[in-house]
Amino acid sequence: MRILRSLALLATGAAMLVAPVACAPAPVDRPGAGAADRSAGASRPGEHAAPRASSPVEARHQRAVELVASATTRENVASILMATAPGTDPDALGRFMAEHGLGGFILMGDNVPATPEGLAAVTAALSVDPEFPALIAIDEEGGAVTRLPWDDLPGADTLKHDDAAAAEQAFAGRAALLADAGANVNFGIVADITDDPGSFIFPRALGTAPADSAARVAAAVRGEQGRVFSTLKHFPGHGAAPGDSHAQIPRSAQTPMEWQAHTAPPFRAGIDAGAELLMFGHLEFPAIDAAPASLSAEWHRRAREELGFAGVAVTDDLGMLLASGVDAYRDPVRNAAAALAAGNDLIVLIAGADEATLAATIDGLTTEVEAGRIPRERLEEAAVRVAELRLEARARDDAHSGTAPSLGDGAADH
Repeated sequence: MRILRSLALLATGAAMLVAPVACAPAPVDRPGAGAADRSAGASRPGEHAAPRASSPVEARHQRAVELVASATTRENVASILMATAPGTDPDALGRFMAEHGLGGFILMGDNVPATPEGLAAVTAALSVDPEFPALIAIDEEGGAVTRLPWDDLPGADTLKHDDAAAAEQAFAGRAALLADAGANVNFGIVADITDDPGSFIFPRALGTAPADSAARVAAAVRGEQGRVFSTLKHFPGHGAAPGDSHAQIPRSAQTPMEWQAHTAPPFRAGIDAGAELLMFGHLEFPAIDAAPASLSAEWHRRAREELGFAGVAVTDDLGMLLASGVDAYRDPVRNAAAALAAGNDLIVLIAGADEATLAATIDGLTTEVEAGRIPRERLEEAAVRVAELRLEARARDDAHSGTAPSLGDGAADH
């Protein structure tokens, strides 16, 4: 099924300004893209099956296409959502994932027991079907943002004063801690730049200038490779947009040329190093697009076409939009629909997302797709990308446990 380059404008109400929505273009082939790579002959959902894949990457893509094609619209919608629930009771958290059919779970501080063994029990319960594991994410940056009590490795507050090799070593150790505890996605690599000590993001940024930040970001990605999936955040760059995006929509006055020269280099370096996910922030760059990047088709186009990103585009927590005080973003279902239409593949719901809101979001997105207001191709594209990453997570687990990977009948439909 051909991926559309341009979608119709999503009707989000007169108060909400959203750029013309568009499907992200087909990913650009590049070395190191991992699960995000596309084979030239692989089929899209709804097309005739391609010939048997000749590489593990192609096999994962082919299997992901089959899974998405066999799923219902609602199942595919749930598969691109990542949410959370309170507590550390494995049985309760497992039921939460099974009841909603979610593709991912984000571990918050409340979900982390006192020991690695306790966390491993939690993460094991979150993957309802071990053959098709959920994406289990955590914000483990180190330093100012540390969820694991046993993570004493240096964070950006000290790494920004050291060479790139120190960042690689720290994130390699951090990735090992996460993988051993069953997490497979780290929302941990801050690619933002600022030299302002008063900035909200300063303690978490890996550098104060484009070149040194880019070197450390790329090194952090290399350190995590093979153990957890790396996420670059907060695209297109929180350091250029003063303020805290948890409580407002920070705005940058940067022009496109200024963004390319000063803010983009760490993201480009992390993408070139093989980062599998790119997190889109709730940040406005009016000279480029009036909509926040998380809801902007233009920013997704730039990530794909200008930076060559071929992986999973993930939103920052959409609950942060609810807390921004902007009337246009008070409807969580509308925010999720705009995020999907703009080009996000994985939608994160934390703040304000109780189970009723989560169920309403699944219902609302399903209705939007079935009514044609969000093209089915956009949902299927997102679901395939997420499914590929989940299949790669299974392959990595198999590689570390010494068992043979299974991409055939063992992977259950979702």
